[in-house]
Amino acid sequence: MSESESQVRPITLTHGDRIPPRAAVPVVPPPEKHAGGEIELVELSADHPGFFDATYRQRRNEIARLALNYVDGAPVPRVEYTPQEHAVWRDVCEHLKPLHERYACREYLDACTRIQLTPDRIPQLEDVNAMLATSGGFRFLPVAGLVSGTMFLSYLAQKTFLSTQYMRHHSVPLYTPEPDVVHELIGHSATLAQPLFAKANEMFGHAAVRLNDSDVMTGVARLYWYSLEFGLVREDGALKAIGAGLLSSFGELERFEKHASIRPFNPEEMAATPYDPTTYQSILYVGESFESMVEQLDRFLQSL
Repeated sequence: MSESESQVRPITLTHGDRIPPRAAVPVVPPPEKHAGGEIELVELSADHPGFFDATYRQRRNEIARLALNYVDGAPVPRVEYTPQEHAVWRDVCEHLKPLHERYACREYLDACTRIQLTPDRIPQLEDVNAMLATSGGFRFLPVAGLVSGTMFLSYLAQKTFLSTQYMRHHSVPLYTPEPDVVHELIGHSATLAQPLFAKANEMFGHAAVRLNDSDVMTGVARLYWYSLEFGLVREDGALKAIGAGLLSSFGELERFEKHASIRPFNPEEMAATPYDPTTYQSILYVGESFESMVEQLDRFLQSL
């Protein structure tokens, strides 16, 4: 861990080892009135960096309302990000750039040339959708907060990625306790423009639609976690990241080679292996190539 990272917790995502790759909670919790009579749309846990920051909580509510008022088919609402939020984005991009050059897989780096995210300002989902429209047809659909895993995965079958638009708290720019706009865009947007990545996401979507809420979905969620969130492949003998959780995480990328147990890609084992979303990942799986990994995923999901 670097000196700068030692001041923050690891960048992990509270996806939970349950049915979804994202925590199984409602899109928006039941509204609660707080001081001043304001309706609270977004609940933050007591250990969230922004829990005691009234301005941040109000900001999260504002962005949540944009998603709640959104009607599918209309342009995705644009968020007027603050200078502070843009500064957090720049900080994250600056830290991740050299790590991507070292650890990102070829397919991700190639896709980044198609989805050119501006490093100085937070891109708007509507603008990213315009770029994705020319690269396979995936799109981002805004949501107010965390969604159930069945919903999240099922939308992938429609080439639709349910995405948040809020920014992590400025006090810890290299950490987020939940998927934020950094994770969605840096981790996922470029991959959705790459044919094999897009195919893999669709495969999980079709499996979710077919299996619905069956017990098997717990294993499917683990498989998504260990592949499209935290998967690795080998390129010329070197370990490269394909997972969005790795690609959007300064801490994970910096430490995984020395501290994670690297295991051969094995969908059956991955589906049976629980994970801990509250700390650095201790187990990662590596495929011999991206193509072979997608083939293995397809065979396994078809067999369920």
